[in-house]
Order: sequence, then structure tokens, then C-alpha cells
Amino acid sequence: MQNNTNNNNNLFQQAKNAVSNFMNQQGNTANAQDKQAAQNAIQAAYNEATAQEKQQLQQLENQLKQHNQLQ
Repeated sequence: MQNNTNNNNNLFQQAKNAVSNFMNQQGNTANAQDKQAAQNAIQAAYNEATAQEKQQLQQLENQLKQHNQLQ
């Protein structure tokens, strides 16, 4: 069980990192592939997340959507 928990935390951290990397890219260097990677990471983490993590993942997803509207 401990191993599973570590894996869940890794998925959650990967999702946070993917969104962060996407958001930190300047100008038009953020492309559709980066956005898709971030969304995929969020989805993978969401499937295994705790209720609190799901809330944070939802916020990350909202940040992605807002970021896209600004471009």
C-alpha cells in the first residue's frame, strides 16, 4: 500500500510540474503538445488522487484554461 501511495504522490507531483512548466513558458513557445502533456498528467493524477489532491488538480486545470484564454 505504501508503494501505491508513493506512486499517487508522484503522479500528482508530475501533474503540478507539467502545468508549471507550461505556464512558465514565455510567449508562443508553449505549444499544443505541452498543453496536452499537462492535461494528460492532470488526468492520470486525478484518477488516483485523494479528495484534497483532486481539488488542487481542478485548480491546476482551471489555470491551464485561463492561460489559454490569455494567449
